[in-house]
Amino acid sequence: MVDVSIKQETLRVAIASGVLRMKLATLERIRLRNVAKGDVLTVADVGAVMAAKRTSDIIPMCHSIALAGVEVEFSEIIESDDQDCVGIKVITTASCVGQTGVEMEALCAANIALLTIYDMCKAIDRGMRIEYVQLEEKRGGKSGVWERGTMK
Repeated sequence: MVDVSIKQETLRVAIASGVLRMKLATLERIRLRNVAKGDVLTVADVGAVMAAKRTSDIIPMCHSIALAGVEVEFSEIIESDDQDCVGIKVITTASCVGQTGVEMEALCAANIALLTIYDMCKAIDRGMRIEYVQLEEKRGGKSGVWERGTMK
């Protein structure tokens, strides 16, 4: 593991996102809270926060950090793709004051949110697929600000 002890503590923020594609009927059941395993988005929100808190336990060279906050937002994708699937997009934001970034925590939270939705809905839609999990932005530390789509 990389030694970060000489780095200065700064505010660190990372934003990640991802998409879960599904049938319209599946999205409607999530909306209506009509899924046998429970309220899908509430459980996925809790799962995302738990994942961010446990990231260093599952990613071997990831530092354990004291998270200051984790936010999870879900939005519907109602336009069908080329496979006639709609979807749910998740955006996760992780923050801390520390010596290393929180990108892995934000990415882990996004992945687990999507996997939780998948798990809770797999009995009604076996064709779901996870797409585009990626870091959108990071701030803090020596490297400053990085945003997807910029040359920095």
